[in-house]
Order: sequence, then C-alpha cells, then structure tokens
Amino acid sequence: MKTRAAVVFAPGEEWEVVELELDPPKAGEVQVQMVAAGLCHSDEHMRLGELKPRYPLVGGHEGAGIVTAVGTSTSRLAVGDHVVFSFRPVCGRCRYCVTGKSNLCNESARLFEGCLPDGTFRFHHNGEDVGANSMLGTFSEHAVVPEISCITVPKDLPLEVMALLGCAVPTGWGAAVHSAAVRPGDVCVVLGAGGVGSNAVQGAVHAGARQVMVLDPSPAKTSLALTLGATQAFTVEEDLRKAVHEATHGDGADQVIVAAGVPGLAETGFSLLRKAGTLVLAALGDPEKVRLDLPVALVARADMVIRGSALGECNVTVDIPRLIEMYRQGSLKLDELVSGRYSLDQIRQGYQDLHSGANLRGVIIH
Repeated sequence: MKTRAAVVFAPGEEWEVVELELDPPKAGEVQVQMVAAGLCHSDEHMRLGELKPRYPLVGGHEGAGIVTAVGTSTSRLAVGDHVVFSFRPVCGRCRYCVTGKSNLCNESARLFEGCLPDGTFRFHHNGEDVGANSMLGTFSEHAVVPEISCITVPKDLPLEVMALLGCAVPTGWGAAVHSAAVRPGDVCVVLGAGGVGSNAVQGAVHAGARQVMVLDPSPAKTSLALTLGATQAFTVEEDLRKAVHEATHGDGADQVIVAAGVPGLAETGFSLLRKAGTLVLAALGDPEKVRLDLPVALVARADMVIRGSALGECNVTVDIPRLIEMYRQGSLKLDELVSGRYSLDQIRQGYQDLHSGANLRGVIIH
C-alpha cells in the first residue's frame, strides 16, 4: 500500500512529506494506522545529524494508532486494537528483559538502523529502502511495527494524548520515580521544563518530594511546571541557586534531573547537589557538544551518584498501564502537555515552534 510520511533524506536536510510504499506485516509485526505523533526533540537531533541514524529515515518515535492488520505469529494484538508505541521494544527474552531492565532490551540496538528486528525494511521510496525511527516511524500515516513495541490502551481514551505515553511521559516520570528514586521529604531539582522535564516534575511530586524546583528559560514552561506541582520555578539560574541554598540550609538538593540537552547543564546540576546526592541524565543533545566534565576526586570523596536514565528506566508493559490509571484518576496531567496540534504537512512549523520555545509538546494529528 501507499502512505504519506515525513522523511529526512540526509543529515541537515529538512523534513520532506513524500509518498512511500509500505510492505505488509511479517511474522510478529502489525500494520497500524497512525492517529497521532509527538514532536520530540530527539527526531530533530537525527535530522540535523547530531545523532547519526541510517538515512533516509521516516521520523517519529512517539505516537499512537489503531491496528489495521496483523502478521503471522502475533499473539497479543488484533485488528481494531488501540495502541501506544514504545520507542524501546520489549522482547521478553534477552538478558535485560529477564533481569528487570526491559528499557535496555537488546532489540533496541536497531533503533538507529531503521530496520525491523529481522533486519529488513517496510518503507520504500523509488526502489530505495527507507528506515523507520526506532522501528516505528510515527511520522507516517501508516506503518508496520513490531508487536513487541506496542502497548494496548483503552479505546475510550484520546489517542492524541495517549501518544505522549510513548516517550515524554515515562521518560520524565521514570527519571524521578525510578532513576532518581525521589523519596518523601526530598528536595528535587529539574533542569528543563519541556516534555521530559514537565513529567519529571509530576514524578517527583508523586514520589513525595517536599520541594520540586524547576529551571527553564521559558516563562510559559515554568508557569506550566507550577500547575503540574512544582513548588518553585525559575528562569534565572542564580535565583534557583539561592532557593536551593535556603531550602536545604546550604546542604544542596537530594536529586537533580537534567531534562534538556544543553551544553554545561549537567555540570550546573552537579553543582547543586548535596553530598551523596544523585544526578540523573535524562536528556540527549548533540554528543559532541553536550558532555560531562567533573572532578573525579570530588565525586569519589562525596559519594556522588551520576546515572543515565533511558526511558525513565520504565517497564512499559507495567508502567504505561499504571500511568493510564493515574490519568483516569486525575493525578497525572496529560491533556495540559499538548501545546500545539499540526497536520503532517505542518511538521516544519511544529518544530519551529519547538525550537522557539512556543511548544511544550506539539502533536501531529494524522
């Protein structure tokens, strides 16, 4: 069949909406009609060549849709199911899946290659194989994806909101709940109040932090952070430093979550921590520019903890249904996160709005 999709053909080029050929699903795969796709900064890192996937590439790793066909050997999904996609699949068999680290599933090794688990491609353009970001390609109106990348969601919930559960929400929420291990009474700092940071705020609140402080240069984002439960939000770093000092009597924050891929931000976060504090790195950024330079002696002497956080260390098969129930009960805010809706043909405008700070989470409505 044919489908329209936003493709980047070479690093540094713009998104191009073109018509592609889409193969039918094979064993363990499903065909999906995409309903919504989140505009995440990670796709822009790929477009710009800061992260280096195989090109050409259909963008989009955050989204939701409806199953329209199933391949052989599919066991969990049926035509008509509503699904959210995890950009990190869960095979259930590899070393990481069976030891409670499914967010590091070995099938994730193909995320930048664009092919499906069997090493082949489902998108084609003028006879050339076209990859799909994270084996998904949610910037396409239709796609064939691995069953192990899908989580069913109740049909009464809006898919344009559920789409955020594929990346931004679990990444941020899990960064606070799982990676930072925020505890009741802690002082937690979140650097960056975009899609990941706003959900790190919600996670820290759910975990019982007595103070959740946010830093972001956008007044609109800091204002939203306050509605999501942040106790204080700042646009100026020095104001945040003073607040942390006062709240902890000069000791420092218990945790700092870095939720924006900005050069120097991780070092800023480290400088805000108390002894034995935890620095969580939950953002990407250009690997050549966003790096970490710290004095090893200080880290060792003060028992400091520095850790990465892939997908918020979430087990999506458990945590996404948990987040859905929290949303139903009103304790997790999702509708408020969708700050702009775009057609597929408006994808460039959507990303311009993201770069300008106008968008928290833009969503393509297919």
